[in-house]
Amino acid sequence: MSDSSAPSLPFRLLQWSLHRYWRVTRGLTLGVRGVILDREDRVFLIRHTYVPGWHLPGGGVEAAETALEALRREVREEASIEIGVDPTLFGIFFNARVSRRDHVLVYVVRDFTVTGPKQPDREIAEAGFFPVKALPEGTTEATRRRLAEILSGQPASKTW
Repeated sequence: MSDSSAPSLPFRLLQWSLHRYWRVTRGLTLGVRGVILDREDRVFLIRHTYVPGWHLPGGGVEAAETALEALRREVREEASIEIGVDPTLFGIFFNARVSRRDHVLVYVVRDFTVTGPKQPDREIAEAGFFPVKALPEGTTEATRRRLAEILSGQPASKTW
């Protein structure tokens, strides 16, 4: 699946509806993503069933949940990985592509345990570790930028 392909109309309508709902019920939306790096310089990526491209695992922070709790939950659900010691916050990014109220917290995760291979499900089509220097075709530009910022010391952007 190519990263440049447009999401389907039903997906766009669902996304639009959810963001209109969140706009009324929340002051802003907050998401978390984990840059999970192993000792072999590989990064864990996921490919969703409902949006094109390879992404860093993560998702939304729910009510009464801390950002770190959300990250641990999302990584457990999407990657079958348990995070060890608290990861390092790398940055906070404004995601105008989603809405004028969306921000993403990116954490670098180096201490973790893989609890089993991530099996495809209704949300995740594929998942796994990839060499940073040989990312799969369709890896999103935002994912590539975060990796370059973290691993190559490029200046961090303020936007997703």
